[in-house]
Amino acid sequence: MSARTTSRDYARPYRPRAVRVANRVLPRPRRLERDALLDAARARAKLDDFGPPDFLEPLDVLLDSIAREARLTPVGHLITRERLVGVLVNRLRVFAAHRPWTRPLELAPPVVITGLQRTGTTLLQRLLAADPARRWLASWEALSPAPSGARSGADPRVAAAERAERALAYLAPDFFAVHPVHAHAPEEDVLLLDQAFRSTVPEATLRVPTYSRWLESADQTPAYRHERLLLSLLSRQRGADKRWLLKTPHHLEWLDVLFDVFQGARVVWTHRDPVVTVASFCSMVAHGRGVFSDAVDPREVGRDWGAKVARMVDRALATRARGHEDAFIDVFYDDLVRDPLAEVRRIYAALGEPLRPEAERRMRRVLAEQPQHQHGVHRYALEDFGLEAGALAERFAAYRARFVRP
Repeated sequence: MSARTTSRDYARPYRPRAVRVANRVLPRPRRLERDALLDAARARAKLDDFGPPDFLEPLDVLLDSIAREARLTPVGHLITRERLVGVLVNRLRVFAAHRPWTRPLELAPPVVITGLQRTGTTLLQRLLAADPARRWLASWEALSPAPSGARSGADPRVAAAERAERALAYLAPDFFAVHPVHAHAPEEDVLLLDQAFRSTVPEATLRVPTYSRWLESADQTPAYRHERLLLSLLSRQRGADKRWLLKTPHHLEWLDVLFDVFQGARVVWTHRDPVVTVASFCSMVAHGRGVFSDAVDPREVGRDWGAKVARMVDRALATRARGHEDAFIDVFYDDLVRDPLAEVRRIYAALGEPLRPEAERRMRRVLAEQPQHQHGVHRYALEDFGLEAGALAERFAAYRARFVRP
């Protein structure tokens, strides 16, 4: 049986019949208002302390951008509203669990995987997370980091994440071939940064150019400090003695803040030619936007995200050059694919950590249980997004000269 292949018709997103009907019969979306969202979160959580107010400005910018630019379907509007209320509920529950007099745990410097999409970050994350001595972020924890308060039985946060996984598979089955999402699997910590409304999550799923421009120059310190608090809270729930493993491409653009907030962090940077990977990044964004909008312009995605990916790399290189060279461990995609465990051993040696036999056995099991294309074959091409290989090669010349092998 041939594997499913993802659609390249981004301007006509997949729609289950029930969603098509709902989009026809539901009323036209109304503007999402900050006070109404805050009130809805307070009512749901039965709490009223959102913590420091530094989340309000980015929330206002995001809501304005959604109203003017996102072009949401009625169903997309409902999902977006629910997601925003959910983030606000998380803030309420986090600050109820972490009162000002609660001393945060002292965290060991984390190991942080970053790199552009399609450079092997997910594979490497799942291999390193197989080590029982390492603390990693499960998808269900990323969605609901505060303790549930359940006294016995199954944690309701897990069931909620499993429902979210099924919903995404129903709404956008192609997305799993692009970026697999599983309730119990390791997840990107960009979802923790999103709890401060200062992350690439909105612009990766919605057309919000005003918010994107604001984010380029916004101070990311509040988001990274909030993530540190969340990691402390999660460590109190389990794995307090373990060193955190984090992963997201988002960190490339903000490594300076990462090093300030998480002093001593080691960064594992995965490398592959951007001429090969940028179209994949753009495809992921286009598929994500298709969940929320019928108006997806792949060439607009290519223009905006082509520029953003270049900015991410430029900022990462600049931070690296400012005295942080020793913090990096470079991993080349071809080496990782050819012999994953050899690269893992090299990473452990650079970290000064032992790779124990049990960890290696678990890593081998991960490789055996996660074959390539298990969710389908991801198809994409530069021309889908109005991009040209020559122009990209020129734009990334400095990066390619150092990290792309001939």
